[in-house]
Amino acid sequence: MFGVWIALIAGFALLHALHLTADFPNHTPWYGDWAKYTDEGWYGNAAIRAHLFGHWYLPGDFNPAPAVPVWPALEWVVFCFTGVSVVAARGLAIAFFFVNLALSYMLLRDRAPRWAGLLALTLMVTSPFLYCFSRLAILEPMLTAFALGALNLTVRLPRFKRPVWIACVIGLLFTLMMLTKTTALFLLPALGWALLQPLRHVGNEDTGSSWGWSIRLRLAVIAAATSALTFGAWMALVIGTGHLPDYTYLFYINTYPKPADHIWPFISLWWSIHGGLWVDHMLMPLGALLIIGALIGWKADWSRKLVRDPVFGASALAIAGYILFMTLQNHPQPRYFAVVAFFCFLIVAQGAAALLSASGTLRQLGWAAVVLAASAAVVNSAWTISYATHPEYTFVTAARELVHYMDAHPNGKRLLVSVSGDEISLVAHVPVLCDDFGTPSEEYPDLTIKVERYQPGWFASWNDLDPGTLADLHTHYLLEQVAMFHAFDDPERNVLVLFKLHPLPGGKVRDQHDESLAEPLPGDKIEIPIE
Repeated sequence: MFGVWIALIAGFALLHALHLTADFPNHTPWYGDWAKYTDEGWYGNAAIRAHLFGHWYLPGDFNPAPAVPVWPALEWVVFCFTGVSVVAARGLAIAFFFVNLALSYMLLRDRAPRWAGLLALTLMVTSPFLYCFSRLAILEPMLTAFALGALNLTVRLPRFKRPVWIACVIGLLFTLMMLTKTTALFLLPALGWALLQPLRHVGNEDTGSSWGWSIRLRLAVIAAATSALTFGAWMALVIGTGHLPDYTYLFYINTYPKPADHIWPFISLWWSIHGGLWVDHMLMPLGALLIIGALIGWKADWSRKLVRDPVFGASALAIAGYILFMTLQNHPQPRYFAVVAFFCFLIVAQGAAALLSASGTLRQLGWAAVVLAASAAVVNSAWTISYATHPEYTFVTAARELVHYMDAHPNGKRLLVSVSGDEISLVAHVPVLCDDFGTPSEEYPDLTIKVERYQPGWFASWNDLDPGTLADLHTHYLLEQVAMFHAFDDPERNVLVLFKLHPLPGGKVRDQHDESLAEPLPGDKIEIPIE
């Protein structure tokens, strides 16, 4: 029985590794997430540039590597063997997905029945949400891997002969988390809980002894100090090499306007919690009910076991931490829940096992939880199989056709300006600039100066033209719309439109403050709307 179950899990896991050049599945509930248009290229652009063009840094452009260096560093290593390839980049993400499955099972192996660990893996591999987002070369799979790795070490600390060294490794893992994605800060309470809870019996069976507490706190301090020193060393390098503006710019572009209404945090909290339904309409509410039930019934044996368990508590705090992040940001996005999903599925499996270990009504509730989870897995497996067996290649095709058009119709410098430029570069190896983001400096204060210095020959936009971008380009260029390439399913971003950039006669430069530049000018050929 277990052998068949494991084989099914392995089969669904392998589905994630097929058709890696295919689109993020079209016509999903998460079609509007920008990660599929931009993030794969943005966060790996240092590795892409280094291999294709001999430099990892482009002054005045979007350079996130100083803030999140771990992913591009690993991509650079992979590209040394594979060349720059979207398959290689996504294959790296899939490798971390497989690691996450193993680490999740290890977390539950010693604290729940074997079937509970397999149930958690089943929910993970059949999830259509994780199928879609684990196949993108984005930061969430690696962040999850480091978090689960740190949790596995913390819950096993009493078993190690040299816990001090393991505490140092935990601190180093948290630094890697912070240098993978800065939202890792909101996972710190989860790691703190997991670090303290397994050490109740260290050195003395009397949990109230000062010796047990002293060792517990000492190891926590060692982990924190290791993280502070290693992260501080990286920041010293960033500052010393003059890349602090690139580091802080990442925070600037991820700061969204807050409503004037004083109750906006409560509205934002509601939408952040509601966003959990992106993961699953059945499993996320079930996980929430198990957490609430464990807190309400804390005097019961099953509840006390769960509340005191470092894995259950850490999983709940990880979910709460990410919900807090999205609330403060006031901008929940589906991809953020790719981290939350793993911890939710751990809670469902662990909570169901705890209820089944009780008797009477609680045991019946445990069976109800198992039936609900199994039902969700059946429905989700059909959904995931449908995605896996119907791959589409619209974006890869569009990117390659766009670059082929550029090469077949030369126009000035072979340099493309586009918000999805790094994504196109990953697929089709064309040099690019980002029109939406770029670290401002005295040399490159804005897009108008950037295009003047780099002199691109091409511009690409999705469906419509932003009037601000048009005004910036109009300071030096006229725009000629020359081709359209259909890709993806978002009705607002399903056509990639290519323009030739024609320098103004005699090297003329228009005043960027001229309001008329945000509209079509004589000599332009623009057919898409400007909005």
